[in-house]
Amino acid sequence: MSDSNVTSTSTTDVLLVGAGIMSATLGALLRLVEPNWSITLVERLDGAAAESSDPWNNAGTGHSALCELNYTPEMPDGSIDITKAVHVNEQFQVSRQFWAHAIEKGVLTDARSFLNAVPHVSFVQGADRIDYLRKRRDALASNPLFATTEFIDDADEFARRLPFMAAKRDFSVPVALNWTTDGTDIDFGSLSKQLIGYGVRNGTSALFGHEVRDLSKESNGTWTVKVRNRRTGATRKINAKFVFVGAGGDALPLLQKSGIAEAKGFGGFPVGGQFLRTANPAVTAGHKAKVYGFPPLGAPPMSAPHLDTRIINGKSWLLFGPFAGWSPKFLKQGHFTDLPLSVKPNNLASMLGVGLTQMSLVKYLLGQLALSEEARVDALRDFAPSAVNSDWDLSVAGQRVQVIKPAKGKGGTLEFGTTVLTAADGSIAGLLGASPGASTAVPAMLEVMQKCFADSYNASWQGRLKEMIPSLGVELSHEPELFAEVWSWGTKVLGLQSDTDAAAAALHAGADRSVSGTDTDDPEPAGVV
Repeated sequence: MSDSNVTSTSTTDVLLVGAGIMSATLGALLRLVEPNWSITLVERLDGAAAESSDPWNNAGTGHSALCELNYTPEMPDGSIDITKAVHVNEQFQVSRQFWAHAIEKGVLTDARSFLNAVPHVSFVQGADRIDYLRKRRDALASNPLFATTEFIDDADEFARRLPFMAAKRDFSVPVALNWTTDGTDIDFGSLSKQLIGYGVRNGTSALFGHEVRDLSKESNGTWTVKVRNRRTGATRKINAKFVFVGAGGDALPLLQKSGIAEAKGFGGFPVGGQFLRTANPAVTAGHKAKVYGFPPLGAPPMSAPHLDTRIINGKSWLLFGPFAGWSPKFLKQGHFTDLPLSVKPNNLASMLGVGLTQMSLVKYLLGQLALSEEARVDALRDFAPSAVNSDWDLSVAGQRVQVIKPAKGKGGTLEFGTTVLTAADGSIAGLLGASPGASTAVPAMLEVMQKCFADSYNASWQGRLKEMIPSLGVELSHEPELFAEVWSWGTKVLGLQSDTDAAAAALHAGADRSVSGTDTDDPEPAGVV
């Protein structure tokens, strides 16, 4: 692309690449702490949050480790390790506080359009797994972040709370639940659009239908970014003091183009997702929860099956999945050349290392790709035996690009979380990876701010940030009084009060949370739901 094709040149303090939840969050945070900075957002599609942040392209779970069993593994000695669960929940609490502050200050204008209270539930079958779930609840319940977790193995109580899953179920096969009313369903598309809207109303320039084609570092430490208008073909240059690459699956290729040393050796492996979905009111009325099970044997953690209440544009849906798909594209609206073009001399060893050591993942993907419609509904019937094929259709979700990290001695390792990459001088940063992803957008972007603007973050921004996030720098799991305070505040401001408030209050106060049909020596009453 020659400079003769460049039609204009501009400067900006901050350039955000991509209009998803990460760029939207960082843009709002920076606008709040530095209202006079110039911020420019570039998005290749014609609207905000049209890729991974779109509600149909992700599961919409407010990932707070309340129900995801891969965050609470059983150790060889039989104990339950809750370390990862606590870490993920702590991150979600940071996001939740920022959203509450944003509602109070008018940054966000409609909490109900993106955030709804939905119970989070873990579901198991069989005596061994029920024993695990009982131990899991006991391990979690002593932590204030998980104090509302209930253990339920009574069939009648199961049927009362999850009627769709109970219909036609053979309860001679024992089942159990961990249940908490503290969960949420989140429309990250609506959230992203509101955050970007706030930025635009306060001076942010947004270029939709524009694609970053190249970027290069200048001798003064700034970045020159070439941007092409996808509608007209016109190209412009934008000179930015700081660049954030929040482009979802496209983040890796753009960070590779930047040439920063920190991106060398990193690769990406794309995995698609599919869900069965229904909006039949006769079905959705019988299931008001997000229910997670164990992933299939040999499958990656992200494949844990779940039957979810979703609220999208005010309408109730049920989704079940995920079922893996595969495409070499890094974005749902990407290119078939994305994966092959991402292979570079500096990451070839990482890519090959993962290819040779992840045969179980390859086997899982091949098995998923071979599934018929009937096989998918059969998987759903493991959760809901009464499911009828004609009620459900298949929805293709967004692309995840799992991070491949360089690892000495074995080429590379496949990571199933998120990774923030920043240049040593703090002039450019990007986010790679997937789950828990969007739910941790606020702590992830605070990490970017801390690494890239360390002096301001640790000095002039601290007071403002603590107004937004009262627990900033504090582990709420060690400060139960502060947790109770910010939780109550967030619940009120975000409008998350529900018919379960009385039960939740009692549970937070320390009431017993077991509902069992087998522990007859000391029976406990079922909590109000």
